[in-house]
Amino acid sequence: MTNLPIHPEPPASPPNPSLVVLGRFQPFHRGHAQLIKAAEEWRKLNASEMPLVIVIGSSNRPESMQNPWSSEERIAMLNTWLEAEGIVDVSIVSVPDIEDPPNWVVHAEMYHGVAGVFFTSDIPSAELYENAGWPVVMSSLEQRDNFEGWRVRETARMMSTVDDEEAVRSVLSHSVPSVIVDHLISSNGLRRLAFLGEGGEPVG
Repeated sequence: MTNLPIHPEPPASPPNPSLVVLGRFQPFHRGHAQLIKAAEEWRKLNASEMPLVIVIGSSNRPESMQNPWSSEERIAMLNTWLEAEGIVDVSIVSVPDIEDPPNWVVHAEMYHGVAGVFFTSDIPSAELYENAGWPVVMSSLEQRDNFEGWRVRETARMMSTVDDEEAVRSVLSHSVPSVIVDHLISSNGLRRLAFLGEGGEPVG
């Protein structure tokens, strides 16, 4: 299992079956935006009675270049973007890592509910949920290589010591929605990247 703290604890009653979108959102970028928009469109056409649940993974990881933002900060990013897009009636849940992929879905179900539909563009995640008996909808993601989390984080780190906010917006807005760039600037969420001092490329 894991030596990481299990935080947060699972709710006493997990949600009803839902359309689940999973990500680390480190940070929330345009690839995530594409995925959630596609999931919401699919839900409206195919399962309008099923709620949309966005799952934030790695909620219990300590701060690092791979995990610069806490789950609370990532929830704030998601809420900022959802409000700007007018997407409502969405639940956001945080799920801690257990470092045990074969048992991940059973663990995550305690937080996001049992089998509804899993919506993803990530093949390894799709395989985990399919093996656990979930229906899976695969979504294609345009420019996937450009939206890999580690690339976005490295770009953000390069801009983290730049004081010209317009320059920061100009560079980061290619991969991060403008409202999230503004949110990161106003919340001082970029400066820390200059001091984390490590690389890494897990998908984010």
